[in-house]
Amino acid sequence: MKKNYWEVSDEQVVEKTGKGISEWTKILDKFKAAEKKSNDVVAHLQNEYEVPRYWARTLTTHYLKARNS
Repeated sequence: MKKNYWEVSDEQVVEKTGKGISEWTKILDKFKAAEKKSNDVVAHLQNEYEVPRYWARTLTTHYLKARNS
């Protein structure tokens, strides 16, 4: 696996999810995603925003890596 596997461009995120990284960051901050288990965050994105599973996991991992760095 490449070192920056979870790094994605804003353009990719918008194309696949309809929202940019900054918008998803605000949504995940409001959900207090940094305090939750990653699987719960993924489920939230899938259930509440109909984000495809792969992109829900990608957004979650990207967000948590940014918050924990």
